[in-house]
Amino acid sequence: MADNDSVVIKCPACGCEMVKVFMPKAGVNLDVCINGCGGIYFDNREFLEFDEPHEDISPLEELFKDKEFKHVDENQTRYCPVCGNAMMKNYSDIGKEVQVDECYSCGGKFLDNQEIKKIRSLNSPENRQRSDAIVKNLYSSVGIELEEKKKRYNQLTHGFNKLSRMIFAVFMIITILVICIGFILTFLVK
Repeated sequence: MADNDSVVIKCPACGCEMVKVFMPKAGVNLDVCINGCGGIYFDNREFLEFDEPHEDISPLEELFKDKEFKHVDENQTRYCPVCGNAMMKNYSDIGKEVQVDECYSCGGKFLDNQEIKKIRSLNSPENRQRSDAIVKNLYSSVGIELEEKKKRYNQLTHGFNKLSRMIFAVFMIITILVICIGFILTFLVK
């Protein structure tokens, strides 16, 4: 989790200079656009230290308290402030509620203002329980239906295999009968 070695980096959303904010519990500096849009840049793997509700982000909360930030277009292409490559837009969750800009080259992530709070709330135990309940409910309807289809398919293929063996056995019997009749006719004709 090495911090980028740039003294000052520019915000990929609004172009303002970002300020390094030390996060004592994680032991890293985050790059924060405190004088612009309120976005946060995470170096490779830093994000995983802050995406859960129990992880400490109090220095950020204190910094953002009562602050107004400028609005930015979240759909614009963003460029990584560390390596300069275009960042890809991905989602932080299966419900596609929070869009995250990711650099596939250096592993950095950029979150717009307030997105860290949204992600942390989505990762709360209550939301996980709700997600687990949704998955269980989905399995109880779709999963059971898929199991039934699998059983029917297995029954059909088993029946088909049985029919194939029967047809082969009948074919072999007919072939043997034809050969026997051929021999009998050969002896009768002589």
